[in-house]
Amino acid sequence: QVQLVESGGGAVQPGESLRLSCVASGDNVTHYHMAWYRQAPGQKRELVAALPGDGIGVTFHADSVSGRFTISRDNAKNTVYLQMNSLKPEDTAVYYCEATYATSDYWGQGTQVTVST
Repeated sequence: QVQLVESGGGAVQPGESLRLSCVASGDNVTHYHMAWYRQAPGQKRELVAALPGDGIGVTFHADSVSGRFTISRDNAKNTVYLQMNSLKPEDTAVYYCEATYATSDYWGQGTQVTVST
């Protein structure tokens, strides 16, 4: 069983930056496909960025965040990050971390990001 805990969210102004962290426990997630999703009020949950397990495969960033957000992982810390630069009001959402491996799928509780003047 993998537990995921997100942190780093907050309230910022447009143009500012945040770095979200997702710390995993219960298993080494180096082999896991890791992803960040977000869900704004009244909207469906959408995929923001994803990293393949073991570094095999393509790193994905949604068009809406490409060039502004970067997903990365630190295997020594069992942690995945989402660096978010040039934040916009439309980035406001709850951000969730997901870990998948074979048939296992785990989610964190989410962290709120609010971008407003």
